[in-house]
Amino acid sequence: MSVDPAKRPSVLFVCVHNAGRSQMAAGLLNRIGEGRVRVGSSGSEPADRLNPVVVTAMAERGINISSESPRGLSDELVAEADVVVTMGCGDACPVHPGKRYEDWDLPDPAGRDLETVREIRDEIELRVRELIESLLG
Repeated sequence: MSVDPAKRPSVLFVCVHNAGRSQMAAGLLNRIGEGRVRVGSSGSEPADRLNPVVVTAMAERGINISSESPRGLSDELVAEADVVVTMGCGDACPVHPGKRYEDWDLPDPAGRDLETVREIRDEIELRVRELIESLLG
């Protein structure tokens, strides 16, 4: 299904450090969405680098996020998104009337072993697939 680039829905994934959950979600949506959705990610308190265990877990799925870096959350990023998916950023995420918000209650992969991060990644993938279905039908 081809989507007019100007009409592609946009999704912003937000977590605290933008080093794990939101980066995995963005990578998965980019892959599974095949360019039909504009994707961004950010953090309310961005880390200085991605979680290396997250990078490894994503590489196992053939998704290379190693060149990504954590980005800070801005009011502009939220304003530009059609859907804002929060993952533990709490009250730090700006709220704009008329936006669709989803809160995905997922464990933070920080300090977790690879097996646990794989479980988090797989749960994110299920939710990303549901999100795509709700956006594109």
